[in-house]
Amino acid sequence: MVPFPTTPNTRYLSNDAGYLLIKSIDREDWSTVLHLSGPVFYFFGFTLLIPVLIALGMQEWNSLFDFFITALLFILLGQILKKVFKPKHDAMWLHGMGVAAFSWLVVMLLGALPYYLSGHFLSFLDCCLDTMSGMTTTGLILIQDVDHLAVSMNIWRHMLTFIGGQGIVIIALSFIPVLGIGFKAMVGEGKEERMVPNVRDTGRAIWMISLIYLAVGTLLFFIIGLFAGLKPGWSLFHGVTLFMSTWSTGGFAPQSQNVIYYHNFPIEIVCALIAIIGSMNFGLHYYIWFKQKKELIKDIETKSLMITMTLTLMIVVFGLIKQGLYPNFLSLVRKSIFLLVSGHTTTGTMNIYTIQFINLWGPLALLGLIIAMAFGGSSASTAGGFKGLRIGIAVRGIFADIKKIFTPTGSVVVEKYNHIEEGVLSDKLVRGAISIILLYIVIYAGGAVLGMMHGYPVMSALFESVSAGSNSGLSCGITMPGMPWDMKVYYILAMWLGRLEFTAIIVFFTMIVRSVIQKRHISR
Repeated sequence: MVPFPTTPNTRYLSNDAGYLLIKSIDREDWSTVLHLSGPVFYFFGFTLLIPVLIALGMQEWNSLFDFFITALLFILLGQILKKVFKPKHDAMWLHGMGVAAFSWLVVMLLGALPYYLSGHFLSFLDCCLDTMSGMTTTGLILIQDVDHLAVSMNIWRHMLTFIGGQGIVIIALSFIPVLGIGFKAMVGEGKEERMVPNVRDTGRAIWMISLIYLAVGTLLFFIIGLFAGLKPGWSLFHGVTLFMSTWSTGGFAPQSQNVIYYHNFPIEIVCALIAIIGSMNFGLHYYIWFKQKKELIKDIETKSLMITMTLTLMIVVFGLIKQGLYPNFLSLVRKSIFLLVSGHTTTGTMNIYTIQFINLWGPLALLGLIIAMAFGGSSASTAGGFKGLRIGIAVRGIFADIKKIFTPTGSVVVEKYNHIEEGVLSDKLVRGAISIILLYIVIYAGGAVLGMMHGYPVMSALFESVSAGSNSGLSCGITMPGMPWDMKVYYILAMWLGRLEFTAIIVFFTMIVRSVIQKRHISR
């Protein structure tokens, strides 16, 4: 047999048919992933000092201890990984993806510790689901007695959605001088837009945008809260937490009744507006601020979202009219638009009770919300779902194929689209968009089938599965502490896959599988 040419990044694995030239996974690869993950955990540990200080100020001694212990564990783990494991070569795409997937998994497991110690959960698995739900900005919850939760714990829940929305690796890229994974890890977290050439500065630009909106949004909620009768301290608390939740499309709220607690129309309006802005592409934000404001109406993603939001709203409104649930036009508009925006931006804030979904909204209105959640918000944003960019590219790809049929033989059809800048619609781009959409459909369908196997109605099982996989967080009542354990595990996996958009996690598990296979080959 003629030998294949070798490179430093390839190995030969033999089988009965001959030799396969593939990228092997060795100790150096894992050392690189673990070493580069260390600073992420190290920095994340320091973010936990914020609830420590809040707990100290509020004299919440139990929470202070819980957060302090967790912070020390993160910092210790980060230091150990950074010092013990040393990469032998430069980081590749493989390592950037591995860091993204591995970091999110470990943050979920360690981040669940203060939840577990708080006594507000029935099991550690419930804590993991809530932690993953916060990190992925989903908003499905299993926490008990939110109304009596420590202030520091409540703020941390919302900080987790805020941090997760920007990306936990992007935080490290923004503040730690050298990680060596740059754009590779950003893509692994679903943030593929470079606003500026330097990846570190791109991360900081994302945080600059978020912090400016944080100041403005919190001020709006604070003023509304004062007029609603809240004391200044509590108005600030509700303002900060509500903004973090809606901006990051997280769906959490400081009270168990969610937005219903306020019975305040201005709060609902601000929530909806911030959710829409938060679900927009960070690159588009940057471009509108500093370069070209007209890009907002020219961008294919903006057009796609406007069309899908209008179509799904029509389905929801028609379904509600058919049910005769809201005879008052203002009530119909208020409930339908708010929940449609909440679902389509994958925010998950609710201004009606869960039981109303189940018993009153009817199948057509629920179907409209399911489609809206499945579509989701923008790429490179805090939102989940298919993303408007992929929908726009897939539809334009279909029309391009139709156009080619009516084009004379030999003619070249060049289809262009506008997203931040003008680009050419290639077959590879269209296939990539459709492939990711199909993967989302698979996890939506898988969760629905699992729910039906446990006896839940078809529409409810599909609704909850799409909500988890698209990181939406709207619930029709399935996500509860008493739900089957395998559904909890599936929802955790679906939220993780949906938030990181599959590639990083597939690469991570492929690394594990290949390592096992190679070890067996060597042992033979």
